[in-house]
Amino acid sequence: MEVQDVMNHNDDKEFVLEAVKENGKFLDIVSERLKDDKEVVKNALQQDSEALEFASDRLKNDKEIIMMGVKGAPWTICYASEKLRDDKEVVLESCKNYGQALYFASEELRNDREVVKAAVENKGIIIKYASQRLRNDKKLAEIAVKQNKQAYYFISQELQQDEEIKGLL
Repeated sequence: MEVQDVMNHNDDKEFVLEAVKENGKFLDIVSERLKDDKEVVKNALQQDSEALEFASDRLKNDKEIIMMGVKGAPWTICYASEKLRDDKEVVLESCKNYGQALYFASEELRNDREVVKAAVENKGIIIKYASQRLRNDKKLAEIAVKQNKQAYYFISQELQQDEEIKGLL
């Protein structure tokens, strides 16, 4: 299927469903109405999770849609609504495979030990986005520094003086 075909039929649901099953990113050029159609968006995400970028704002606030996106492309958490960036299940799912997702997490979840642990196990330096309290958590600091020596510069001053932590460098 060609881009021009999709553009010519961008508000024809049956045509668009077939198009996004072939190439999820065709969602970019469909009508606003169909970018807000859950069936169309789900089909696009099944083909290419990165198509989440083109979903309507309403659907970026739909947990099922966001979970489909982050399971296939964890970095798409950046498209989630503010509400879903505060949903522990969504953020945790993303952080397990994409530590940088912590950057998009709510302040509350940046202070959640389980979420931060998942993020730093994946990408140690991301501890820099954890709450001050968790940057002073020795076990998390150890995980982060073992994963990436540069994480040392983002843990608390107190832990930077800890001999065991220094020994990890």
